[in-house]
Amino acid sequence: MSTSTLLASVVAAALTFIIATVSIGRESHRLDAISPRAVYRLDEAVDFVCDRIPGSSQARLTPAEVELLLIAHMGWLHERGLQPDRVVDRAQDIDETVVVDETTLIAHLLATAGESGVELLDDVDAVEVVGAHLAYFEAIGAVGPTAAPDDVIGG
Repeated sequence: MSTSTLLASVVAAALTFIIATVSIGRESHRLDAISPRAVYRLDEAVDFVCDRIPGSSQARLTPAEVELLLIAHMGWLHERGLQPDRVVDRAQDIDETVVVDETTLIAHLLATAGESGVELLDDVDAVEVVGAHLAYFEAIGAVGPTAAPDDVIGG
């Protein structure tokens, strides 16, 4: 092997390495700025919630009623900007802390249930559905960290 062939091979290998490094670095930076893909599937969420609520709530709520409550929950989130329309390959642009208040959400679900004819035992069933639904969000990676007490209280 001649010196010029060896030199050309080394230069080609070095250029290939540099191009690969730049491409991988650029793509890594782009992916770091994009929101993670948390895929919400309603049927999966209904099954998840129905499996995790206590037996007493399971006895009172049908899967169709749980689905209705989950849809109401998702609508409530959308009204607060927590379920945007277009999220695929969207840069993370949340610039303020958003706190989900479970008390307000439960009141919303109780109102939705009353309007839809779903019979809930006081707020017990709504509390159980909300807790299981939030657990589903955590399981699919769609929920952020728990708010600090200062964020909730307003301090």
